[in-house]
Amino acid sequence: MSGLLVPKDERGLITHVAHHAALPFVARKKSAQVRPKIDPELARLILWYIGCATFWLVFGTTVGEYVGIKFVAPDVDEVSWLSFGRLRPVHTNAVFWGWASLAMLGLGHYVVPRVSNTQLFSTKLGWYALVLINVTVFSGTLCLMAGINNGGGEYREYIWPVMLPFAIGLVLTLYNFVKTIANRTTKEIYISNWYIVASIIFGITITVVAYLPFWQNGLGETIIQGYYMHQGVGMWFMLFTLGIVYYFLPQQLNKPIYSYSLGILAFWAQILFYTTIGTHHFVFSSIAWWLQTVAIVGSAGMIIPVVAGTTNFVMTFKGAWFKVPDSYTLPFFLTGIVFYFTGSLQGTAEAFRSTNLLWHFTDFTVAHSHLTMYGIICFFLWAGIYAVLPRLTGLEPPQITVGVHFWLALIGLLFYTIPLMYGSTLRGLMWMEGKPFIDSVIFMAPFWLWRAIGGSLMWLSHLFFAYNMYHMIVSSVVIDIRETAFEAIVQENND
Repeated sequence: MSGLLVPKDERGLITHVAHHAALPFVARKKSAQVRPKIDPELARLILWYIGCATFWLVFGTTVGEYVGIKFVAPDVDEVSWLSFGRLRPVHTNAVFWGWASLAMLGLGHYVVPRVSNTQLFSTKLGWYALVLINVTVFSGTLCLMAGINNGGGEYREYIWPVMLPFAIGLVLTLYNFVKTIANRTTKEIYISNWYIVASIIFGITITVVAYLPFWQNGLGETIIQGYYMHQGVGMWFMLFTLGIVYYFLPQQLNKPIYSYSLGILAFWAQILFYTTIGTHHFVFSSIAWWLQTVAIVGSAGMIIPVVAGTTNFVMTFKGAWFKVPDSYTLPFFLTGIVFYFTGSLQGTAEAFRSTNLLWHFTDFTVAHSHLTMYGIICFFLWAGIYAVLPRLTGLEPPQITVGVHFWLALIGLLFYTIPLMYGSTLRGLMWMEGKPFIDSVIFMAPFWLWRAIGGSLMWLSHLFFAYNMYHMIVSSVVIDIRETAFEAIVQENND
C-alpha cells in the first residue's frame, strides 16, 4: 500500500471503498473491536446509566460555570436561590452523585459480568438503583436551591431523607454484583471485581456513618466529616474507577495487565492507609494531636499504592505506546494515569504540617480537588465510556469532536488549577506575613479570572462529550469498513 507501484485491484475493491467520502480506506483512529454478545436489556440499562450521568455532568458543571463567573462578577444576580452558598453544593453534589457515581455504576454493570464470564444476576435491581440515585440527586438539588441544607459539611449537604435512596441504591447494587460474582464461571475473582465491590462496601459505610445522629455533634462531627469527605473521594470514587481501569486498559491495549501482584499490593495498601487520612483536613485544629499525626502518616503511606498502581498501568503500556495515537480512548487513560500520580502525591504533600500551614483555607485545596476528581476520575470515566458504548451500539463517535473534547478538558483543567495553585501559595504567604485579609482577596482576582476561563473550557468540553454521546447512541449513520468491503466482494461475485 505504501510502495510506488499501483496495487493490483482487478475487482476494484480498494477503489470502491475509497470512493466513500465519509469512509477512508485507512481510518485515522482504530474503531471499536467486534461487538460482544451481551443481553440487550443489560445494554439498555448501561446506556441509561451513562445517559443520566451525562445529563448530570452537563447540569452540574453548568451550575459550576455560573459559580465560577460569580468570582469575577459577584453581583451578577440578587436571587436567593442563585446565591453562591446554595449553588456551590448543588454543583459538587450533582457531579459527585449524579455524574461520577452513575457513570461508574453504569460501567460496573458491564465490567462485573464480563470478568465473571456470566450474566448479570438481575437487571431489575439495576433499574431500581438507577431510579433511586436519580431521585436523590433531583430532590437534593431542589432542596439545596430552596435553602434546605444538612449543614454537616462538604459533600454531605443533602439531608438524610434525600440521601437515603442513594444508600438503598448502593445496597441493591452490592447485592446484585456479589450474586453475579458468586455465579461466575471463572475460578478466580479478577482484580476489577475486588476494587468495585470494595468501593461499594465503603460507599455504603461512609454514607451510613456520616448520617448517624449520635455522631453529628461537637468535635466528633468534625472527625466524621473528615472521614466521610476523604473516604468518599478515595474509597468510593477512586477504588471503583481503578477497578474499571484494570479491565478497560488491558482491553484497549489488547494485552494483559503488567502485574496482578502490583494490583493487589495497591488494593490492600490503599485500604490500609487511605482509611486513616481524613483528619489531615483539620491539622492544627482542636482534634487530638495523635489523630492528626495518624492522618499525616497515612497520607505519606499512600505513596505505596499510588506508585504501585502507576507503575502497573505505565508498564502495561510498554511495547504498545504506538497504539496511543491510533486510539481515542488511550489518551484519556494516559492523562488519567498522569494525574493519578501527580494529584495523589500532591495530596500527600498537602498533609504535612508545614505545607498545611501555607495552603489550608486557600484555593490550593480547590485546585487539588479538581486535579484529582476531574483529572483522574473524569478522564478515566470518559475513557471507559468511549471504550464501551461503541461495543454496545455499534456506533462510533466523531473522531474530531472526541479530540476537541479531550483537549478542551485538559487545557481547561490546566488553566483552572495551575493559576489557582500559584496564586494560593502567594496568598498563604501573605497571610503568614500578617498582611490585611482584603489585600489577599484583591490579589486573587486575576487568578480567579483564570479559574473562570479554565472552567469555561471544561464546561464546553462537556457539551462536546454530550454531542459524542448522541452519536454513539442514536446516530443513524453507521460506518463499518469491514461490512462495506464485504458487501463489495459479494457484489463483485454476483456480477
